[in-house]
Amino acid sequence: MGHVLDVRHVTKTYRKNGRVIHAADGLSLCADEGDLVVLHGPSGSGKSTLLMMIGGMLPPDDGTVVYEDDDVYRWSPSRRNRYRKRTVGFVFQRFFLIPYLTVLDNIRIPLALQGRGSEDADAIEAVARQLRIENRLNHKPAELSVGEQQRAAIARGLVGGKKIILADEPTGNLDAQNARIVAECLKNVAENGRIVLMATHNESLLELGTRRLHLNNGRIAQ
Repeated sequence: MGHVLDVRHVTKTYRKNGRVIHAADGLSLCADEGDLVVLHGPSGSGKSTLLMMIGGMLPPDDGTVVYEDDDVYRWSPSRRNRYRKRTVGFVFQRFFLIPYLTVLDNIRIPLALQGRGSEDADAIEAVARQLRIENRLNHKPAELSVGEQQRAAIARGLVGGKKIILADEPTGNLDAQNARIVAECLKNVAENGRIVLMATHNESLLELGTRRLHLNNGRIAQ
């Protein structure tokens, strides 16, 4: 048996205004339960491209994304869709909370997409308690602080037992205090047995990772 997640020499090339852009240039990484892998580097270094390939949303031009010893991009589209729904949780810099729904209903969205109903209320409350927003579940997003909105977005990414959490600049809109709270939440998620990959510009968060990878021009810098 190999690693739970094993990304092997993936490449992704774009053409823009006659230029060739290497968004991923032979990137490799592996991760297992309990890992918090911090991806650090400037804009355009390949962090988001790598996360999208791991999330089953962007096939590499070359290389493989292997989950539990199986190549994600050899799966049928329907199986890859199940992987995105059931295995991967997404957290973004923008919260994408639906303003007219309560926080509870926003968090419940991934469960509804899986065809699961209100029997998961206890699981939602447990995640909300872990993220310290359990007393905000019946509020609308506009009634929350910015930090609470991001924690609600993280809770939405965690529900349903997602094994891989992909966080793309999750602290980018936050002040230093809230950035630290959110990052500590993601660290706790990893410590409880998930795989977390967090892309960030924030150098103060690097020490939270079990591993840190610096990306530049689609490559891991040595």
